[in-house]
Amino acid sequence: MAINFQPIYILASGGARAIEQLDTTSNNLANVNTPGFKKLLMREMSQTIPENKGNKKHLFVFPRFQDTPVILSQGALKKTDNPLDIAIFGSGFFTIETGQGVFLTRSGHFLLNSDGYIVDPNGNYLLDREGKRIKLEESSGITVNQNGEIFQKGKKVARINIVNYENIRHIGHSYYQGEGQEVPADYSLKQGFLEQSNTNGIEAMIELINAQRRFEIYGNLMRSLDAMEQKSNEIGKA
Repeated sequence: MAINFQPIYILASGGARAIEQLDTTSNNLANVNTPGFKKLLMREMSQTIPENKGNKKHLFVFPRFQDTPVILSQGALKKTDNPLDIAIFGSGFFTIETGQGVFLTRSGHFLLNSDGYIVDPNGNYLLDREGKRIKLEESSGITVNQNGEIFQKGKKVARINIVNYENIRHIGHSYYQGEGQEVPADYSLKQGFLEQSNTNGIEAMIELINAQRRFEIYGNLMRSLDAMEQKSNEIGKA
């Protein structure tokens, strides 16, 4: 008796989606305390594979990966009183110059490097509206207003660049890339505050448990199906 592999392929596809869900949820949970981190959502789609055209009883539905959109809901603001901690309230992202190009971030935890430039914890440069690095004379006497204008000792130094896009793609850590057209950013900046991750730790833990159970269910079904096929083959040989 021939082995019917189609159901096994469907279950294996479901198991692969469960692993992807585990990876996405684990990443969200690992960044629950990362300032400015935005939760990722794994979306799936169904793909119908017709075995026999016109026969609805022989249509197999495979779960397929679709995308992992970034959930851009506002994170809670935490007061730090650090003059170089800056939170975005509303839409938009800081622009950061890195060795791999200009990335976006919502993490507003900044400091001065040895040359006096404002950088993030990875040493990458915060950019102004002209795409230039922002340099200060010292770390005291710094004021940032809600529009992103930086003043030191009453003198305007620069204006922080805040951008927004139709779509945002997560590229690692707290960095993102914009996709599609640039759109207006509706925001105000809060000096002395940090935006927290918008990931709910309890919800993420529940999602992780559910994803693990889902993977186990697919694995158990594949083992049961394999046992049934073996039994059918033994009966067929009798």
